[in-house]
Amino acid sequence: METKPARVRILDAAHELMLTVGLAKTTTKEIAKAADCSEAALYKYFTSKEELFIGVLSERLPKLTPLLSSLAAEPSRATLEQNLTEIARNAALFYEQTFPIAASLYAETQLKRRHDDAMREMGTGPHRPIEGLDAYLRAEQTAGRVRPDVDTFAAASLLLGACSQRAYAYDATKEAVRPSVDEFAHRLARTLLLGITD
Repeated sequence: METKPARVRILDAAHELMLTVGLAKTTTKEIAKAADCSEAALYKYFTSKEELFIGVLSERLPKLTPLLSSLAAEPSRATLEQNLTEIARNAALFYEQTFPIAASLYAETQLKRRHDDAMREMGTGPHRPIEGLDAYLRAEQTAGRVRPDVDTFAAASLLLGACSQRAYAYDATKEAVRPSVDEFAHRLARTLLLGITD
């Protein structure tokens, strides 16, 4: 039986622990133990828990940022509705998996502040998808598929805000069931289109 490389085991263990106990309560010591390596070995690949968190986001969760970057570079590869639906679908899945990981940060103010500082230092954070979608929508404006008077940053915030809300808002309903991701993405894209196109 082939053993996975240490870096892969570390990311797998971090992903599992962050999903089950949250980012705030997951320690590098626990991650190393679950990955069957030393904490020193963990730090050979990741300089901090924040860097490990970014690794989990970029390598274990749905790929939202690369999708936005590729669409901004080539907006006309599909219809505007198809692109927005694909973005909404990926964003909904991304936030669905990110929310349980990051939610625990909001319970500890100092930890959240430290985490935000580390994200800023690394040039990343939860604002990056909004910036990426804003860039894509501006590319669509240049291509003439989005009205020139549209506030693309507000439109990006609306779409991604709705996708992040899907991650937890429906848990409190009587049925406690999230809308199907495909139906949700389609409806969200069609509704946004009404506000940004002629």
